[in-house]
Amino acid sequence: MASIKSKIFNFLIRNRFLLQGKLKKEVFDFNTSMQKFRETCEKGARKFNGIPDGIRIEKTVIEGINAEWIIPEDSDSQKLIFYVHGGGYVSGSCNDHRAVVSKFASRTNVTNLQYEYSLAPELPFPHALNDSVKVYKAVLKKGYRAHNIIVAGESAGGGLALAMLLFLKQKNIPLPKAAVAISPWTDLSCSSDSYRTKNKVSVAPTNSWTVFSYYYVGENEPKNPLISPLFGDLEGLPPIYINSAVDDELYEDGEKFYIKALEQGVNATFKAGHGMIHCYPLLAPMFTEATEAMDEIVMFINFHLYNSKRQL
Repeated sequence: MASIKSKIFNFLIRNRFLLQGKLKKEVFDFNTSMQKFRETCEKGARKFNGIPDGIRIEKTVIEGINAEWIIPEDSDSQKLIFYVHGGGYVSGSCNDHRAVVSKFASRTNVTNLQYEYSLAPELPFPHALNDSVKVYKAVLKKGYRAHNIIVAGESAGGGLALAMLLFLKQKNIPLPKAAVAISPWTDLSCSSDSYRTKNKVSVAPTNSWTVFSYYYVGENEPKNPLISPLFGDLEGLPPIYINSAVDDELYEDGEKFYIKALEQGVNATFKAGHGMIHCYPLLAPMFTEATEAMDEIVMFINFHLYNSKRQL
């Protein structure tokens, strides 16, 4: 059963439109301004812009892409979390994810790298994927070894992280040691029942995933595995930890990917957050369930970076 504190936080986030003087949550359509949506995300992030003590931010440009190294004190300079931000492929920046990724870095005590991949609708698929691969290859060229890298991401970033694994496998580029995907978007055809049954309890604006998918997919096939990794050949991928909130349109995207990964021989772990909202582990330490989920993610990362046998 969900804790009282989590119920309060989840209620406030689900119903934040009431605090804005609205009776219903927003409905997205193709007239909705993506620029305004980005500005709203940036504004919301400013409310949670605190950086944990002991974290250093180093802004940089990698292959023409804005990026940030988020570095905890005394972290191992050879280890890296390659963090892929969310935002429905239409929003997201280093600025609006800095606090979240800094908290992630602080809890894992591992340097994180986040970067600003191209956004739809201006630059649809494959721009975000190509940017991600360019940055990953640059990281390898810089001297990081693949077996010392964890790829992590949330929401669309979680899906993009998994799509990147498929691309790296196809091109025989060294795969990272493991991956973490929080509420990953793995099916941009939006075919699961969750897209229709979770609207009332989810935090996302109604129909937003349909709009985001249309913009990112462009003229491509939405079931292309490099767009929707759920439809890919997952054999040979590294260990993957997936956390999916049950009260979220993307719940089945994570669950189905996990089941398929197991069927194809991948060392996969799945955590279902009952009564939880989209990407709730990133709300740690606001309530017990978020903290416990984040603790599990940290344990997974620590095991694969420090305790398991290295890849050759």
